[in-house]
Amino acid sequence: MQSRRLLSCLLALALLAPVAAISAPATPAAPKPAATKTRPADLPAWEQLSPEQRELLIAPLRERWNSSPQERVRMYEHAQRWKTLPPDERERARRGMRRFEDMTPAQREHARAIFHYTRDLPAEQRQAFRERWSKMTPEQRQQWLREHPAPAKKD
Repeated sequence: MQSRRLLSCLLALALLAPVAAISAPATPAAPKPAATKTRPADLPAWEQLSPEQRELLIAPLRERWNSSPQERVRMYEHAQRWKTLPPDERERARRGMRRFEDMTPAQREHARAIFHYTRDLPAEQRQAFRERWSKMTPEQRQQWLREHPAPAKKD
């Protein structure tokens, strides 16, 4: 069930490539600020990290855990599920999250709408939807998105 949800999420992201082109801004997005380039070889294994380095890595998770008690079960289950994923599925999930992070707010809304619509469909119906989507014109896709809005975000 959990891998089915992950696959549905990845499917929704894959379907959004054409949507991204439709709703992409006319001007290119401002480049992200350049982070200090640290190579993997520059950082030691966890056991060799200093207490300050470990704290830097753990602090955001601690803050999310403490500030959202209602999300703890989901966070814990997500960590358990992540641990069982094969390396290739983990990499696909990472690529999908990077794509999602690079989307505009409108593109993210579209991704949520598609994910919400397809996540509980049987595999053959998801495939049929994917085929229908690929044959739609940009106008038809926009119409579909208007008719199938993403559910309101929970705060």
